[in-house]
Amino acid sequence: MTKPNRNNPYSFNEYLAWRNAVDYYADDPFLQNVVAHFCGSDAEKADSRARDISKKASYRWRILAEEASRPEKRPFILHYDGHGNRVDRIVRPKEIEIMEREIFGERLFSNAVTPWEKLVSMFIIYQNSEACIACPLVCTEGLVKLLETLADTPETQRILTHCKDGIDGEVAIGAQYLSEIHGGSDVGANLLEAEESNGIWRLYGKKFFCSATHADYAVVTAKPAGSEKVALFVVPSWLPGNKEKEIRNGYTIDRLKWKMGTCELPTAELTFNGAVAYPVGPMQRGLANVVGIVLTYSRLTVGLASGAGMARGYREAKKYSEFREAFGMKIGSFPLVTLQLREMELFSKRTTAGAFKLYREFLGLEGGLKGGLITDEPEEMRRRRFNVRELIMLQKITAAADSTDMSRKAMSIFGGHGVMEDFSSLPRFYRDAAVNELWEGPRNVLLTQIHNDLKRASDWYGPAEFVASVLQGADNGIIRNFADELEDLLKIPHLFGQDDYTLEVCARWDIFCSEFFHAYQNLALTEVEGQHERKEKPSASIV
Repeated sequence: MTKPNRNNPYSFNEYLAWRNAVDYYADDPFLQNVVAHFCGSDAEKADSRARDISKKASYRWRILAEEASRPEKRPFILHYDGHGNRVDRIVRPKEIEIMEREIFGERLFSNAVTPWEKLVSMFIIYQNSEACIACPLVCTEGLVKLLETLADTPETQRILTHCKDGIDGEVAIGAQYLSEIHGGSDVGANLLEAEESNGIWRLYGKKFFCSATHADYAVVTAKPAGSEKVALFVVPSWLPGNKEKEIRNGYTIDRLKWKMGTCELPTAELTFNGAVAYPVGPMQRGLANVVGIVLTYSRLTVGLASGAGMARGYREAKKYSEFREAFGMKIGSFPLVTLQLREMELFSKRTTAGAFKLYREFLGLEGGLKGGLITDEPEEMRRRRFNVRELIMLQKITAAADSTDMSRKAMSIFGGHGVMEDFSSLPRFYRDAAVNELWEGPRNVLLTQIHNDLKRASDWYGPAEFVASVLQGADNGIIRNFADELEDLLKIPHLFGQDDYTLEVCARWDIFCSEFFHAYQNLALTEVEGQHERKEKPSASIV
């Protein structure tokens, strides 16, 4: 029993001292094992860069991200300067501008940085959640990959250099503007018009969800005048010499969105009124290139960011359960809390391992996904490419949903403090995770696309073969159960009926996709843990 004390001596300082001293990478042996296992010959380089990046992300950038997330510091727009000139100036907190300059100054997309160095760096940076960094990073990566493949003019080559290595010490930031008011995922229905005159393309119309609106360049989808085909363009925010004058390149920022999450990131509605645009790739291949290149990297990043958020949420909840007492016990001693933490640990580790395993498979595809489902390459490579395409979408929907659930569970460990935004960053992670569920294709759209893909491929790649290939190394019984269920689910012609049977299949399909990708993640986790156990086990003595 306790007696009253009007000067309650309770303090959170012990927990806060631990939290403020954590090094995201150096204090995470599991992540180190993931890097050692999946990064192959680049593991040493990736580990070295991770240790360097982590010292910045864990302390300086974390503090900047937390300070910039305060509601009074959210971005706003000034449409006109004091002399009546239209400037559409996006005002952001200094903390974000500093952090952005330092992170992009790492030049993660330079040829001097290996893909694995870049990946582990991004994973560590994402442990600070969006912070007006995560989206611009991956959008810049998508722009770089697009231009590395398709840049064929002096303008697009210069943009590529600006984003990869910088010009005059400044590294550019990319964005992607695809969505229009009638729908985001249905890019083929875009109405933005592109018009060519005297060799110069200009854009006219509106885009409705334009994140990273502060960026230097944007990948924009539009239809050439009179065409039903979507083309792809890169649009500078300012033409040369006009950034300092605050003269936008033929477009206005109509308003900034009021969002639930990723609040530090400016997302806007734009009107293009003759913006100069540089075409990228064949006009009739715009949709294939944006899906096959740009969205591929964005969707891969959702898995990576989800694992990063879960890693931080689990770590902080676990430590708090060891610190906080209630009813005379550490709260971590309560069996229900123990079970909750074990679930969070499993989801965190398998999401991280799965993201690295999938990235390894992605890197093994010469030429990337190449877009489309039908190619004339050997069947083995054709199947591998198909596997990765579907796994990227499966990871996007599964990891994003898991991240939201695990963020909520992490907050619950803190009780009432879990929803206090000045006590912990977890509410911000929860809100950002909810946005990730919708970004780059909501769940129902991707579920439908995966079903369509598997139906179309079934004449040359049977469901049982697909399951066995993706889950190679899993228990035979698990493979057989998934194969049987998939074969049954693909008997239905499509998922567009309103009858009871179609609705039942849709419900089963939703469950199947999550469980199937969890099985893939579990395989990845087993890979990491098995490799670690083999390294830790003493060598047998030779008699």
